[in-house]
Amino acid sequence: MDQSNRYADLSLREVDLISEGRHVLCAYIMKPKDGFGNYLATAAHFAAESSTGTNVDVSTTDDFTRGVDALVYEIDEQNEIMKIAYPVDLFDRNIIDGSAMISSFLTLAIGNNQGMGDVEYAKMHDFYIPPEFLKLFDGPSTTISDLWQVLGRPAVDGGFIVGTIIKPKLGLRPQPFADAAYQFWLGGDFIKNDEPQGNQPFAPLKETIIAVADAMRRAQDDTGEAKLFSANITADDYRESIARGEFILETFGENADHVAFLVDGYVSGPHAITTARRTFPNQYLHYHRAGHGAVTSPQSKRGYTAFVLSKMSRLQGASGIHTGTMGFGKMEGEAEDIDMAYMIQRDSADGPFYHQEWHGMKPTTPIISGGMNALRMPGFFDNIGHSNLIMTAGGGAYGHVDGAAAGARSLRQGEQCWRESADPISFAKEHHEFARAFESFPGDADQLFPGWRNELNVAA
Repeated sequence: MDQSNRYADLSLREVDLISEGRHVLCAYIMKPKDGFGNYLATAAHFAAESSTGTNVDVSTTDDFTRGVDALVYEIDEQNEIMKIAYPVDLFDRNIIDGSAMISSFLTLAIGNNQGMGDVEYAKMHDFYIPPEFLKLFDGPSTTISDLWQVLGRPAVDGGFIVGTIIKPKLGLRPQPFADAAYQFWLGGDFIKNDEPQGNQPFAPLKETIIAVADAMRRAQDDTGEAKLFSANITADDYRESIARGEFILETFGENADHVAFLVDGYVSGPHAITTARRTFPNQYLHYHRAGHGAVTSPQSKRGYTAFVLSKMSRLQGASGIHTGTMGFGKMEGEAEDIDMAYMIQRDSADGPFYHQEWHGMKPTTPIISGGMNALRMPGFFDNIGHSNLIMTAGGGAYGHVDGAAAGARSLRQGEQCWRESADPISFAKEHHEFARAFESFPGDADQLFPGWRNELNVAA
């Protein structure tokens, strides 16, 4: 059934839709399945399934219902681009406070339409939220500025936070885990409790957290510097997440403001993120996106992109989200992912299809992880153009030949090398830990800095 006469209006202009502020706009890459009508008909069916329609005419439709139809307003069949305008009134609101929710957005814009028989694939690449609807989302309650202040830095442009992920990600008992944290803290700032680490039988959460809190106190005493820990509170049951969070804050005591809460936002969903955001508004909310590649990977033709995921995380209230290494590390990603970092950090930013004004909503910090070490950092910071972010380098710290503390110092020196626009090999001659990173990661050194062995007098 061709529904384009109802669910498509190609006379609508995007500039007018944005000016009027009554629609959420979504841009997809969509391809109809062979043998199922033309492009516009399939797009209209997609919009119908995403809003008020079905695959047959029904007797319950009235004039008001037609007024909240989602409408295809632009197509580019050659480039497989489809844009749909969703009236904001379609989206669910909380009965407790009238706020908007990402789960409703996903239910409509990424819902049953993903299983439609006449669609070969459809993937959201960008979306636009109008100002009045934007105000109904929580947004972040804390930002990297709160972490900078804990570290004794300025609240603006406080700079690079050197972080790591305890390695191995599983298999350490409580005291070895805490010892690994202590060793890194002797040189670094921030430790991420990795996403699989929870309450395993060999590492009960309560024992581990007690040991880590003690390690933080010792590291702070030994270095005279504040330290940060991101604790995983992900769980299926919101009561379990809250119980973990409350125990962690009680255990860290006077250092409670040094603690972030990590939530696996993709696998546990908006419910878990909002539970943490609203229950613990004073804690930095660390959005981990494990599993997102199932839909965001370039190989996946359905779902949504990593850009869309990151933009949604800011609306939900994530203080920081993993954004990958933009092509500079082991995880899949592209240099163009810099647009993602700009979108979540800035108050005004361009996406692949839409410009978004955030109207003062607090920013979300890019958290960089995935195969980073000191040698890759000058190029990475050149690409993004600043170092006001958190980096969690696991192997880049614990893989350093002189240990985790030296690995942390090498990461800090890698950022310093970039900040001073120094030649990395010349810089290495004056900075021991950075120089030893060449020996720690010789594959990267050979690729990035051919001839380094002769320059640094290191035998092959």
